[in-house]
Amino acid sequence: MPLTYLTLSSRRGIALTSLRLDSTYAGLLEGAPTKRVNDDIIEYRLRKARDAYPGLPVHLVPPERTHRDRTNFRGEPIEDLPAVACIGAFDSNEIDPAHNSGWYSSALVVVWFQDTPDIPSNDNVPAALRDIPWDEVAQDFED
Repeated sequence: MPLTYLTLSSRRGIALTSLRLDSTYAGLLEGAPTKRVNDDIIEYRLRKARDAYPGLPVHLVPPERTHRDRTNFRGEPIEDLPAVACIGAFDSNEIDPAHNSGWYSSALVVVWFQDTPDIPSNDNVPAALRDIPWDEVAQDFED
C-alpha cells in the first residue's frame, strides 16, 4: 500500500511507495555550506538513491538555493539548501501505450529537498516535485 498518492501537473497520478528523509546537513561538522558543499551533498544523495534502487531511473528535482549576505572563512558565499533531503520511490501506470496490457507499470526514484519532514501530499507537495516530467524520466517495467 502506498504512503501517499500525488497528482502531477501533467495530471498523472503517482504513488509514493518508499521514502527516506534525512537532515540535509547531517555530517557537516563545522563551517557553513557553500555552493561546492551543496553540490557534493546533492551528488551524495543521487549516489545513495542509485545504490538503494539499482536498475531504476533516478531524477533530481533541482533544489532551491538560498544565499546569505555573508561568506565563510575562505571568502566563499554561504548558500543554504532546504533542511530535509528526500529520496522517494514512485510508481504509476505505464508510459508507453504499447505496454497497455495490464502487465506494466512505470517507476522513478526521485531526490528532492524540502523545508519540513512532512510526507508530501496533494495539499503540501512542493511545486517542483509536482512538475516532474514523468513520461520523459520514468521507465516502464513489466510487473
